[in-house]
Amino acid sequence: MTSIMPEGEALRKAVKWISEKRKENPGIDICRIVSEAGMRFDLSPKDEDFLFRFCKEENCQETP
Repeated sequence: MTSIMPEGEALRKAVKWISEKRKENPGIDICRIVSEAGMRFDLSPKDEDFLFRFCKEENCQETP
């Protein structure tokens, strides 16, 4: 589990929301869910980029 804590309440909520969505559907498309989070939480392109990298890193760590 990555220990990086994003700054900003919207970004924290987006990370939590994405985590919940990925638990519900582990095979969910990362690009789609990050884009949806960006719209839902009104994130900047920089924040979306952070989320995408964060999700890709988490995905790599979960794979044996």
